Amino acid sequence: MKKLFLFCFLMVSIQVSAHQFTPTYPQLSLSHIEGVYKTEMVLFNNRNDIEYYGLDVFDKNWNPVRFASENKVVPLSYQERKYVNIYIREMDVSSALYICSKSKILKSVKDPSIVASRICSKLK
Repeated sequence: MKKLFLFCFLMVSIQVSAHQFTPTYPQLSLSHIEGVYKTEMVLFNNRNDIEYYGLDVFDKNWNPVRFASENKVVPLSYQERKYVNIYIREMDVSSALYICSKSKILKSVKDPSIVASRICSKLK
C-alpha cells in the first residue's frame, strides 16, 4: 500500500508541459505566388524553459520535404503565440504529409530534466 501511495504521489507531482501547434489537420491553399501552396499554423509556447522552436515538413516515410517559411527556427517567449506561414511548392504538395514543430534546447542549458517536444499536424 505504501508503494502505491508513493507511486501516485510521484505521478501527481511531475509537471509536464509542452507547446501547442495548431490546427491539427491544416489545409493547403494556393498562395499569392504561382505554383506555391501555403497554410497558416499557430505556435504557442507553454514552456518557460524553451525560447526557440524549429519547423519541419515530412512525407509519409518521415523524409524531409522542402518548404519555406519566414523563419525555420521561430523565437517564441513564454506564453507567446505566433502565426507561422508554411509554403510548399506545388511539385512537393503530393508528398508532404506532416508539418512539425520541435522545441530547441540551447547548448548552454545544462539541466538534465529538460526534454525536447515535437508536435506534428497532418495535412488533409
